[in-house]
Amino acid sequence: MKADLAEALVKAVNAPGTELARASLVVARIECPRLDPDPYVARLDAMGEAARRAIEQHASETGDSSAHGSLLALNTYLFEELGFVGNRDRYDDPRNSCLNEVLDRRTGIPLTLSIVYMEVARRAGLQIDGINFPGHFLVRCPDLAAAGHLVIDPFHGGALLSEQRCRLLLEKHVGQEVAFSRSLLEPATRLQILVRMLLNLKRNYVHLRSFPQALVVTELLLSVNPSAFTELRDRGLLAYHLNDVAGALRDLQTYLKLSSMSEMDQEARAEQGQIWEHVKTLRRRVAALN
Repeated sequence: MKADLAEALVKAVNAPGTELARASLVVARIECPRLDPDPYVARLDAMGEAARRAIEQHASETGDSSAHGSLLALNTYLFEELGFVGNRDRYDDPRNSCLNEVLDRRTGIPLTLSIVYMEVARRAGLQIDGINFPGHFLVRCPDLAAAGHLVIDPFHGGALLSEQRCRLLLEKHVGQEVAFSRSLLEPATRLQILVRMLLNLKRNYVHLRSFPQALVVTELLLSVNPSAFTELRDRGLLAYHLNDVAGALRDLQTYLKLSSMSEMDQEARAEQGQIWEHVKTLRRRVAALN
C-alpha cells in the first residue's frame, strides 16, 4: 500500500493546476484504505456550483459584487447553510486530516476546512490561496478595492482577520518563538499544504502510538521531498519502535551521516547523541543474531 500511495501522491502533487482535493484524498487513504475519491470530488463540484449561485444571488440582491461581498455569500453557504465548523472537541482526531471525513462530518481542523474553502471557492470562480501561517492555517483572497488581500479563518466560520488579529493569533499559537511579518501571509504552494497535512497526521498517529500508520505518513513525506533527512530520522525511529532492526539501522546511520555535514546547535547535538545510542543498541542486537 505504501508504494501505491506514494506513487499516487507524487502524481497528484505534480499535476497541472492548483487542485488540492485529489492529493488530499490520497492522504486520506492512510486512514480509509478503500476510499474512492470520485464521489467526493463530485460533491465538491456540486458545492462549488451552489456557492457560485449563492454569490451571484447576493450580488443581484445587494448590488455588492466585491470580494468582500462574495466572501460573505460563500461564508453563509458553507458555515450557515451547510454547517461546517471547527472541531474543537476532538482536534487531534486523525479523521480531521482526511478530506472525505471532513466533508462527511462537516467538521475539521484549520487546514482541512481551508482546503474545503479553497476548493469550493475555486469552483465558484473565486481565487483563494492558502496561507501556511504558523500554528493555524489560514486563507486569503485578493481585494481589488483595497489593493491588498482579505485574510480569512475557515476554522472560525470564515472570520475576516486584520493584521492585528493575525499578530494575536500568532502569539496565541506559537508565543514569542516566531516574530510576525507580512511574509507569513504569503500564499502556500500545493506541496507545502500537503506536507503540512502529512505532518499533522504523523503527529497525531505518534501521539496515539499508531506507529505503522505514522510510518506510512513518513514514507509519503519522503516520496514528495526525498531530501528531508529529518523524515529519514523519523522513519528510522519508527522502525526502531516496530522492531525493524535492519530498517532502523539503515535510516538512523544515514541520518547521522547527513546531519554531521550540517551545523548543529546544542539541542541538535544532544539529539544526535541519542540517535547514536539507538544505533549502538541496534548494532548489538544485530551482532547477537550472528
